[in-house]
Amino acid sequence: MKKKFIINIGRQLGSGGKLIGQLLAKELDIPIYDRTLIDTAAKESGLCKEVFEDKDEETGLLSKLFNIHMPFMNTSFYGNQLSDEALFKIQSDAIRHLAEKGSCIFIGRCADYILREEPQVINIFITADETDRIKRIRERHPEFSDEQARIFMHKADHKRSSYYNYYSAHTWGHAATYHLCLNSSTLGIEGSMRFIKSFVEEKLK
Repeated sequence: MKKKFIINIGRQLGSGGKLIGQLLAKELDIPIYDRTLIDTAAKESGLCKEVFEDKDEETGLLSKLFNIHMPFMNTSFYGNQLSDEALFKIQSDAIRHLAEKGSCIFIGRCADYILREEPQVINIFITADETDRIKRIRERHPEFSDEQARIFMHKADHKRSSYYNYYSAHTWGHAATYHLCLNSSTLGIEGSMRFIKSFVEEKLK
């Protein structure tokens, strides 16, 4: 696969989508961009990264849902001064800039829509059974009960869906939006990665 290609992974919270993406990036020997994109966007815009973290799909949601203190400086000030649309444009420019460098994987952030004009793009959506999702969320947030994890999961999905549907012309999680939709509970994390790798290789032919 010498030609440049872009893999965009959308995922439900707790589906293992990020981990699958990391394994796939290592297998294909290409970079992966998830929350590191926040730092890139911050550097290019000249704003502190806390501005973007406050809008981030998980960091911001966690602090709002469970009233967790986030020791960020001037976040509310910047958040009031910059619209969501302005922040989205900054991140979109960063995504395009990173995509110009060569083959890579993007996790979330409407990258599939932002890079829709790229000739070699594979858009994937990863889900999982609810029990597996709750288990992964609790592993990451051991302070949660099953019910808290379930609430967090549904609210995170709603936020991701609202964000994606607002900024793109597609529907988050809808099969017609992607080239491949996969339930990671069926094959497991490594099995899902291998399946996606095989799919990518076939599609790029």
